[in-house]
Amino acid sequence: MNNEATARTALLRSSSDAASRVFATILTRSPISRIDVARFSGLSQAAVTKAVTPLIAAGLIDGSLDGPKDGLRGRPANPVAVVPNALISVGIKVNPDELVGVATDLTTKVLASRRPELSSSGASRVMDQIVALVHELEVDLGSLGAHIACVGISVSGDVDVERGFVRESINMGWIDVALGDELRERLGHPVIVENDVRALTIGEHWFGVGLGTASFAIVTIGRGIGSGLHLNGEVVEGAYGVAGEIGHLPLTSPDKICACGRRGCVEAVAATAAIVAAVSAAHGRALTIEDAVGLAHDGDPAAVSAFSEAATVIGTAIASLVNMVGPEVVIIGGEAVSNFDLFEDDLMTSFREHAFGAAAKCRIIVRPHTFEDWARGAAAAAIRSLVV
Repeated sequence: MNNEATARTALLRSSSDAASRVFATILTRSPISRIDVARFSGLSQAAVTKAVTPLIAAGLIDGSLDGPKDGLRGRPANPVAVVPNALISVGIKVNPDELVGVATDLTTKVLASRRPELSSSGASRVMDQIVALVHELEVDLGSLGAHIACVGISVSGDVDVERGFVRESINMGWIDVALGDELRERLGHPVIVENDVRALTIGEHWFGVGLGTASFAIVTIGRGIGSGLHLNGEVVEGAYGVAGEIGHLPLTSPDKICACGRRGCVEAVAATAAIVAAVSAAHGRALTIEDAVGLAHDGDPAAVSAFSEAATVIGTAIASLVNMVGPEVVIIGGEAVSNFDLFEDDLMTSFREHAFGAAAKCRIIVRPHTFEDWARGAAAAAIRSLVV
């Protein structure tokens, strides 16, 4: 990081609460008039001016834009906008077989990306490859590489964000991995470690559906069944960092054993591996998820049944979530939504059967997310860590 980027990062990290709110408002709504900054942040115009001045001087905010006239006074509305390339964030999604890395500007526009395979899922080797990936992205950025200000790592499972500590990641086979401390030391950048679905939710909160929605949830279907919550304008982290773990609600038969070792979890029948195992057992041979999808589309009874059971329990889990916290919208994402036609009817039937009263008005929408989108979520989480 060059001296200019270092100074900008230091300014953000030392900002008052008011200045942080002003920068976050401008960041997510650029370009925006100072009057609207005050309205959205809940601050006075004088407080906004006081907060914006050092941000402009540091090159984080552009205050020289020409704007429309104020309709009431006939004066310029004084719009301001974030300077996107003032700082660069790196986001990395850790999968059992690969890393997905992106370098983004402050608006999470992807400037460079790489997707290397993992030679091992062991924590030590993964950290080696994360370090190498960050350096490769830095090279890809050219002169902008000196503006890298933060690195976000997203991992499935139980993550202690404050300590940068992965308590447990079933998909990775990790227990008590101090990911953040080692990566901070080796990279020389601030590092945030976040649960992957919560990172995706942070990205939607700042740059997606969250901008116009007071409350929403993301439910992801694929290797695991995860959920992120955005309630009353904030992403819910929970006291222990495990808010929204609907994949481990005990909503199915206790004879179904989950990969986490517990019985009756949603993931025990609805995760990709569980669906593949059920269809493989019925056919007496090892199959892939692609095989299972093809068989289901062809009407194979075992495959149709496996997807139906998965969809029914996911619908029940979503209804349970909606009954408890009442979001306006539930976004269904994850790699399995490319085959959502195999889930949709049973999932929606189950949701409607179990949603209580007005909770049934919650909109369910499908929004495919690529793994690059997950990595962008990690980058957004890193940017957020500089501001709030």
